Amino acid sequence: MLLVPDLNEHSETPYYIQLYDYLAKAILSGSLQSGMRLPSIRRLAALCGISATPVELAYQQLLAEGFIASKPRSGYYILPVHQEGSTAPGGERPRPAPRPITPRDSRHYAYDFHMSHNDFSLFPHKIWRSLYQEQLANPDLLQYGDPQGEPALRASIAAHLRQFRGLRCTEKQIVVGGDQYTLCSLLCLLLKGRVNRLGIEDPGYHLLPAAFRRSGYSILPISLEEDGLQLDKLYSSGADAVYISPSHQFPRGMTMPITKRLALLEWARSTGGYIIEDDYDGEFRYHGRPIPALQGLAEGSPVIYMCSFAQSVTPALCIHYMVLPEELLPDYHSLRSELYLEHSASRLHQIALHYFMERGHFEQHLRRMRLLYQRKHDLLLRSVRQHFGDAAVLSGTDAGFHLLLTFKPPEAEVGSRVSSRVSISTSARELAAAAEAEGIRVTPMSYTWWGKPDYDQPEFILGFGGIAEDLIDEGIRRLAVAWLG
Repeated sequence: MLLVPDLNEHSETPYYIQLYDYLAKAILSGSLQSGMRLPSIRRLAALCGISATPVELAYQQLLAEGFIASKPRSGYYILPVHQEGSTAPGGERPRPAPRPITPRDSRHYAYDFHMSHNDFSLFPHKIWRSLYQEQLANPDLLQYGDPQGEPALRASIAAHLRQFRGLRCTEKQIVVGGDQYTLCSLLCLLLKGRVNRLGIEDPGYHLLPAAFRRSGYSILPISLEEDGLQLDKLYSSGADAVYISPSHQFPRGMTMPITKRLALLEWARSTGGYIIEDDYDGEFRYHGRPIPALQGLAEGSPVIYMCSFAQSVTPALCIHYMVLPEELLPDYHSLRSELYLEHSASRLHQIALHYFMERGHFEQHLRRMRLLYQRKHDLLLRSVRQHFGDAAVLSGTDAGFHLLLTFKPPEAEVGSRVSSRVSISTSARELAAAAEAEGIRVTPMSYTWWGKPDYDQPEFILGFGGIAEDLIDEGIRRLAVAWLG
């Protein structure tokens, strides 16, 4: 039976978050059991004495995270979240394959849907100029810094992660690095002797697995299903660590539901394995509350959390970080002493970022950027639907900085010549070339497969972060003309 939550009208926490927290905790504790039907939005709103909007937002967040399901003309039902881990039947272990090369293209495009460009139109230049002037007056910052990262910045990061990403961590667990590869290489050394085989999402992001492969680890590509990594394949792979992006999988964009997250933690517990969580765009969710990180779901979880300020502030800061499980900290400090590690991220950048966070500028900047990227996300969605109709399917929506477009032209026209360059339903390479000829950059997702160098299906990563708002619709219109005629 659902007890009416006691919402605090004087709290700074919005009603929908209070309601979401109440329901999520009740589901996880078992107070609300699997299969139970929740009250309708209007009914719960009336019981709580609030408008329907906060209830709808709370239900949408629970839907996104896999706590509940919606049945047409029936209502909302609680899904099972406590799932025992089970060893999958044996099978042939996936064989490592050469890493595909990420496309590099520095040419100028009139309509650039680059998947990792940023928008700096709202960048707080005056604030950063003031912060840097403050730090340059401190001669101590010209000395060597803490190899683990400036303590003040690590404290600010830990506080932010606890409040906004749901992590369970302290500054002692955070390691700051100047780039992703530095942290990945350090992680390879840390896990030596504990891990031999790394499972990865296929398709997925290849920097970390490539670094692990270079360090002698076996890389095991594991296929995806509708809600993320296939757990039975993970069990049968023999992996003793797994690399995932559960909040917004790259490149497919699905969100891993709570049931699978808990099952993944059970896999780690039962096998003694580690989970490497890449939260590259977890701050940016456009419809509903950001999905809490996997790391915070269990006390002392065997999760190595990785993130950066490249997308949330600017890649020019060169500040990345990871949150280590406490059990790995002695090994880190031993490695730090043995290798005479030095700080790899600028001390000036680190301290300036600390004050940017401590004084509330970071949270304010995030809010402004979410609104900007949400407008671009929604505009791109509308433009593709308007100009492509049924000839394109979009996935990976509502978060991050890209959408995945699958091109599906009308069957009756397959093979027909619709332009001087390309036939409908041809390869991704040819479609990308046709777009390029019109001054449009789109990226085939073929390079994200670990073991399919010849993959050429018409699936494309459309980035919306860096392109100007007033160019999005015209760019998509021109793309539809180039591909459909």
